[in-house]
Amino acid sequence: MSSTSKLGLSETYGAFINNEFVPVRGPTFAANNSGTGEQLARIAQCGKPEIDAAVLAAQKAFPAWKATQPEERAAMLLQLAAAIEADTPRLMQIDSMDIGRRLFETKLDHTIAVAEYRYFAAAAVVHEGLNRSIPNGYMIARREPYGVCGQIIPWNVPAIMTAHKVAPAVAAGNTVVLKPDENASLSTMELCKHIAKIFPPGVINVVPGFGTEAGAALTSHLGVAKLSFTGSGEVGRAISHAAAERLVPVTLELGGKSPNIIFPDIEDIDAVVDNAMFATTYCNGQSCLAGTRLFVHDAIYKEVMDRLVAGMEERVRVGSPFGDDTILSNLVSEKQGKRVLNYIDIGKAEGARLLTGGSRVDIEGHKAGYFIAPTVFEARNSMRIAQEEIFGPVLSVMRWSNYEEMIAEANGVRYGLAAGLYTSNLRSAWETAERLETGAVWINRYFNLASGSPFGGFKESGYGAELSHATLDLYTHLKSVTIQTRVDPPWFAPKAAGK
Repeated sequence: MSSTSKLGLSETYGAFINNEFVPVRGPTFAANNSGTGEQLARIAQCGKPEIDAAVLAAQKAFPAWKATQPEERAAMLLQLAAAIEADTPRLMQIDSMDIGRRLFETKLDHTIAVAEYRYFAAAAVVHEGLNRSIPNGYMIARREPYGVCGQIIPWNVPAIMTAHKVAPAVAAGNTVVLKPDENASLSTMELCKHIAKIFPPGVINVVPGFGTEAGAALTSHLGVAKLSFTGSGEVGRAISHAAAERLVPVTLELGGKSPNIIFPDIEDIDAVVDNAMFATTYCNGQSCLAGTRLFVHDAIYKEVMDRLVAGMEERVRVGSPFGDDTILSNLVSEKQGKRVLNYIDIGKAEGARLLTGGSRVDIEGHKAGYFIAPTVFEARNSMRIAQEEIFGPVLSVMRWSNYEEMIAEANGVRYGLAAGLYTSNLRSAWETAERLETGAVWINRYFNLASGSPFGGFKESGYGAELSHATLDLYTHLKSVTIQTRVDPPWFAPKAAGK
């Protein structure tokens, strides 16, 4: 039995508009198993016509959806969360084949996504405006949805990214047109089958395709009232320009080159090293928040590095996404694999010292897959491998002894998405967290991102926060309404005395 039949995949997927899959009549692109090369399905290469139809459907659905009570929207989000939870054993396999990440991780993705839908179901009910008394009346500030939200997501964690975008937008009363990445559309298209059973037609629409066609049509569409994008800085700039042309609000979550700092007072080196390896290799290193710059204090440098290199070589096993003991699996595509290998060559040419890894690994039965051994460089912060986002399992390690210099280097990149640090000293923890120029700081556990924790970047990592109550503010206007119980006596141009 083929993977397609076993997992209940459709042979082809058209755009999902008005709770129906549009028949495919134009060009398609293949969704392949990223490790074996097996074709899993074909997906419509949508463009302006499908975007136009999806936006029109979302516009027609908006007035009724806006009028629903928050409790009604919350109930549907909870139904969707339950449906995803029940379908996770299947959806996680689809993602593992589609993007190459191991089952442990893709299962966790859907667990996080379920938690997000449930969080925003609750947040929708308590998302309130402001009110205060004024003389002879009241001032009320209402939260009102924008309308149609155009949303574009990347390929690394499709389940989480879809939840990041859809959950707060519909919770706040908006309707949605979502474009998934062409490298990871399958689980999102399968999600549409659940959406069709729960939400009214037109509330959530999904249009697959390439960024230059479907993505460009969505960002420039006059019917879109709000844009949200997660992906590269280059595309983020283009979307920001498109939003500026029409004065449309936009949320951007872009790249990162996150520092991860080890202080000399840590109590358990093995635990810290384990967490540092996780920060580097989770999602096969294809994560905007990966801790890919490790700052290790001189006093414990040798001990940390000995254990780090040994751990990468002995414990981070490279294998099939479906292997029971796999820790690191294949990258999403040949293009991404070659990009990572090119950066490894750049690091060598820059004079960085390669401590382990640095090459492609052959895995039986997965000839199409780009499996990259976990790679560790001793580097300088000024090197390209320490400044540019690689999006692969490549770690640059810097030794530090002077706190001020370390802080300057930790902040010395154009990004500011996340950071981690390990210390048993409360003062060091708080002072460092305050001085790091990042949207999130995780102390003693990397990627400690709970539902409700705002997630967004500083500097070129974007603007706007996702995953939190504040996200609902980004999906709503604030309208003030004042009311008095009576009209004031004449005061602007009162009649003259005696007239």
